Amino acid sequence: MSRSVAVTRGIHVSVRAEYSAEHSAPQLSRWLFLYTITIRNESDVTVQLISRHWIISDGQGGVHQVRGLGVIGVQPVIEPGEAFEYTSACPLPTADGSMEGTYQMVTATGERFETAIAKFTLQGPYTVH
Repeated sequence: MSRSVAVTRGIHVSVRAEYSAEHSAPQLSRWLFLYTITIRNESDVTVQLISRHWIISDGQGGVHQVRGLGVIGVQPVIEPGEAFEYTSACPLPTADGSMEGTYQMVTATGERFETAIAKFTLQGPYTVH
């Protein structure tokens, strides 16, 4: 299991990632990784997650970027002292890789800023880093 943590303006983004053998097909060059993200608002302002930007790298040097509104179909509002958690998945054509990125947030007063998602590794079975 891989982990990462980043803090931007009191917004803590922590990640836990793991290989999913049951959803992978290595013989077809398909490895699937599940990641659970917890976004904890330790600031004194309410924030809403508007969009995401992922940079996904595979073990052969391939890089893919993903941009989109919200996460898992929602744009959660996170009050001070509260947290939002979700699980999603990332398929790769190799047994290892990494992910990192940003969330675009907006405050109740309309101020926009980006929060970091620290780089974390995606590691299938029998891979060493």
